[in-house]
Order: sequence, then C-alpha cells, then structure tokens
Amino acid sequence: MNIHFKAIGKILTPFNTLEGMPIQSAAAKNVEGTIELNPLYVEGMKDLDGFSHLILIYYFHKVHEYSLQVVPFLDDQPHGIYATRFPKRPNPIGFSVVRLKSIEGNHIHVLDVDVLNETPLLDIKPYVPMFDAIETSKIGWFEKRIENVDKVKADKSIY
Repeated sequence: MNIHFKAIGKILTPFNTLEGMPIQSAAAKNVEGTIELNPLYVEGMKDLDGFSHLILIYYFHKVHEYSLQVVPFLDDQPHGIYATRFPKRPNPIGFSVVRLKSIEGNHIHVLDVDVLNETPLLDIKPYVPMFDAIETSKIGWFEKRIENVDKVKADKSIY
C-alpha cells in the first residue's frame, strides 16, 4: 500500500545543522521558530489563535535510512526504535508540542521549537491537556535518563 502526504508548509528555525539542536521541545525553552504555511491552507487556521500550544507533525526530511534498534541520545544502550523518540524510523515522522506566540497572515510564530530549519510540516493540531496530557505510571528506560533532556543535544547520528 502506498501512502502519500504533502507538506502544508515548512518550519523555520535557527537550527541549520544538527549540532547543538535540542532533542525535545521540552528542552528548547523559548527557542523561536516560524511556520510558513502554504497560502492554500490559511483558511484552516481559523480559531487557531485560541490555543496556547500546538502539536506539529512533520517529516524528518534528512533521514534516509532507518534502524530498528538505536542508541538514543539519552542512553548508551540500544533500544528498539519504537521505545525511543529517535528519528531513524521506518516512517520518519516526528511531532513537537510548541507554544503559539502569534499569527501573521500565513506565518505562525511559535516558541520551544526543536526541529531542523526548513523541516516539512505535515499537520498542525491544537494541544488540549484533557486529551493529550495523560498521567502515566511507567516510562520505560527513560525513567533513569529523563533528567538529562536539557543537557543532551542532537548530533549527526540522527541522520
């Protein structure tokens, strides 16, 4: 089965290279970015300004291969790709939760952005805590490593 997506725009960020890029939006506090939405889709932004946070779904456009086991940035041991947030996935799709700063025409200004400059944007969804913030009791191997998310940065191993 073939599945086809088209980018609805691109995410513009200060990160032209992977070195030094945050590995999660939670570690990208106040990093500014702009979504440049294709003008064909501007009508779909109606009422978007009523939300404080957005979920961005995007295509890891620099990933050209995948690995079913990877050593993620927050650990030194291999894990199955589906037990990580690592980009080298069979379907290189990522997501980030960002803060909405403002909207001007077809430009959406956001904060806490953690993606490479000119990343193709596939979709935008409003973040709704009642739907999206679910209490959990287990976070697997992240349990022992989560405190390092602010200290660890991306490198070329992503791609």
